[in-house]
Amino acid sequence: MIVSLGVHILDVLGRYVTDIPYGQNLAILDEIRMTVAGTAAGTSVDLAKLGNEVVAIGAVGNDEAGTFVIDTMNRYGIDTACLVRKHSVQTSASMLPIRPNGERPALHVLGANAEFALDDVPMTRIAQADHVHLGGTFVMPKFDGEPSAVVLEHAKKNGATTSLDMLAIPREDMVSVLKPVLPYVDFFMPGLDEAAMISGFSNRADIVSFFLDLGASHTVFTMGADGCSIAGSGMPEIRVPAYKANVVDSTGCGDAFCAGFITGLQKGWDLVECARLGAASGALVVSGLGSDAGIVDFDSTLSFMRTAEMLPMS
Repeated sequence: MIVSLGVHILDVLGRYVTDIPYGQNLAILDEIRMTVAGTAAGTSVDLAKLGNEVVAIGAVGNDEAGTFVIDTMNRYGIDTACLVRKHSVQTSASMLPIRPNGERPALHVLGANAEFALDDVPMTRIAQADHVHLGGTFVMPKFDGEPSAVVLEHAKKNGATTSLDMLAIPREDMVSVLKPVLPYVDFFMPGLDEAAMISGFSNRADIVSFFLDLGASHTVFTMGADGCSIAGSGMPEIRVPAYKANVVDSTGCGDAFCAGFITGLQKGWDLVECARLGAASGALVVSGLGSDAGIVDFDSTLSFMRTAEMLPMS
């Protein structure tokens, strides 16, 4: 069983947006969708599609958006009994105008994610997990730092593997927020650009060393079309290419990579194969609108992984 813990967001996406109409004028779009998203919830959906038993832990508001998030996750077979409903705030939500090149500027409300706290986490469920994925560090002010460390330490003590992804918003205390948590993280899985921003380094080897020195067992950096980098103490860096994909919307690609990688870990695969499944999952998601696009099930994702063209690495 996998626990996906942290940020839950309702996304409203529209494509394609080239500019915002002046005044009250109208722009006609090709498509508008609502999806369950966020570095915990989006990963949960992809994990469930890939055939995993998933327990979601986090917070939503006591509103229509929260009901949509819960009902949608239930339809994917995700256990949402541990999602708490906060009565004082709305469900976290984003408006995403998708550009023709797939970029996605975001307009975001922190909402219930900002109220999620250690007391909201059922530690018995953490102790039962085979893997605990924490998604959303830096946008959960009541849970970031020491509270997150408490949960991941508990997971490790009970035999789970752990991973961490984040939503990196520039701030002065980023290293101090991560410092107590990383010693309990087996796989630290941000984008390389986020990791560079936090560490202050531009050279990938220096960035890897920075986070390994802070206690992470492995770094797993996604790098867009350049694939990913996997590194750990006492092992050479592993590079795995990305897959060629028709880019529609990059929303949720990192979440999909995490879901594929974790699924590989659950199956006992080596790190290269885990990363390839992560890359395949990300390539499928980028081909549609929203973080739940592309992935159908494990078998079709595995077939894509085995047969699709991979991009050259720089």
